[in-house]
Amino acid sequence: MLFNSFAYFVFLPLVILVYFLLPQQWRNAMLLAASCYFYMVFIPVYVLILGFTIVIDYYAGIYLEKFHGDRRRYFLVLSIIANVSVLAVFKYYNFINGNISVFLASFGIANPVPDLGILLPIGLSFHTFQAMSYTIEVYRGHQKAEHNFLTYALYVMFFPQLVAGPIERPQNMLHQFYEKHHFSIDRLVTGGKFIIWGLFKKVVIADRLAAYTDIVYGNPEQFGGSTLLLATFFFSFQIYCDFSGYSDIAIGSAHILGFRLMQNFNLPYLSRSISEFWKRWHISLSTWFSDYVYKPMGGSRVPRYRWILNIFTVFLVSGLWHGANWTYVVWGGLHGVYYLFEYAATAIGKKTGLDKRFEASSVWHAAQRLYVFTIVLFAWVFFRADNLNDAVYIVSHMVTDLSSPLYTGSSTFDTAMGMALILLLFVVQLFQYNGIIGIYFQPTRVPRAFRWAGYAFTLILIGMLGVSSEKFIYFQF
Repeated sequence: MLFNSFAYFVFLPLVILVYFLLPQQWRNAMLLAASCYFYMVFIPVYVLILGFTIVIDYYAGIYLEKFHGDRRRYFLVLSIIANVSVLAVFKYYNFINGNISVFLASFGIANPVPDLGILLPIGLSFHTFQAMSYTIEVYRGHQKAEHNFLTYALYVMFFPQLVAGPIERPQNMLHQFYEKHHFSIDRLVTGGKFIIWGLFKKVVIADRLAAYTDIVYGNPEQFGGSTLLLATFFFSFQIYCDFSGYSDIAIGSAHILGFRLMQNFNLPYLSRSISEFWKRWHISLSTWFSDYVYKPMGGSRVPRYRWILNIFTVFLVSGLWHGANWTYVVWGGLHGVYYLFEYAATAIGKKTGLDKRFEASSVWHAAQRLYVFTIVLFAWVFFRADNLNDAVYIVSHMVTDLSSPLYTGSSTFDTAMGMALILLLFVVQLFQYNGIIGIYFQPTRVPRAFRWAGYAFTLILIGMLGVSSEKFIYFQF
């Protein structure tokens, strides 16, 4: 079920109504049933995959708490193998087998192993990582094992963040299922604000920009450099508004029910460094990799060459997490290069004193933000391109063929509207960055009358300019 569908806006009020009418002891069971229905709307049989990993991780958690020594490690390994195996089969099998076929073909050998004709389950990487965080935290002693099977299943399947996050930790979510939540008008209004803003970013900005980027990236050889550059610029805001819009709707939906999900985006395109960008972009994933991959490898407490290896490993694995394609690996590798270059430049700046000389300069801050956005935009080419050949073509032409005629899509008005919406988003987020407009439960300095006028205006824009879409980009991950 899509957040931007009519069905969801029938489903959500019904869930809220029934949830608050039911006695406390039946609420979690109702939420679990609603979450199963929400997921089964996509492909019903795939709920069995979730059930398989839920059963294994539930019992793994109990035995991790029960036993000591090496036996605990066996159950952790069992849990991780089960989850990674599901990912490997459904998400990476055909990718690995395809690369083996190419390798064997170079020697004139045909690969006798066929690809699997299966579809990737919606949001598989998200709920797999959330499940893995539970067993790892129980193993580390940071979380008690959940002995109520229904509650643990709900932790994995809670419908607002089931298919595209945020990737929650058990410390944040499990205890919330035992709290009694009372209906609150304030929570309804606050959650509604998140839903409206998320819908605006999704259906007004992201889906409108998608009409342009899908055409250009679908056949990049047909377009010149100026068009390729504009399509990449549009995509950078398309993917941000698509994914952050989903996160806002998820946070708002959960908030109305009384649950608090973690913030997943925090104005990433206003970052002044690539390290800051990754503290603001897809926060639940970047912190997951930091806690469960980077730090266990030694983090920065290792020799320099090992630290460089750790950084590259995290970014390359992060790229592969997004999809079974070499384009994602290159995208992750580019961010690894950016991070290491920034580290070296920062070290030079501290030694020479240049960092202090420019620290208070607003012009320097603007230049930093422009630099970060530019290199992030460049990397998005590889993220969006269908294959490496297309990515290389786009990169080589969008900087050497800028004099070519600009493709304006279905009309010049639509392209201009896309630019205007991006400008509107940028202005709003500047206000958010400066604390004039609150973000994620922060207080706002805007008077009530202006706030409600803004909500009404946003709803009008959704009605007038909204574009229907059949998916969110991150559903494929």
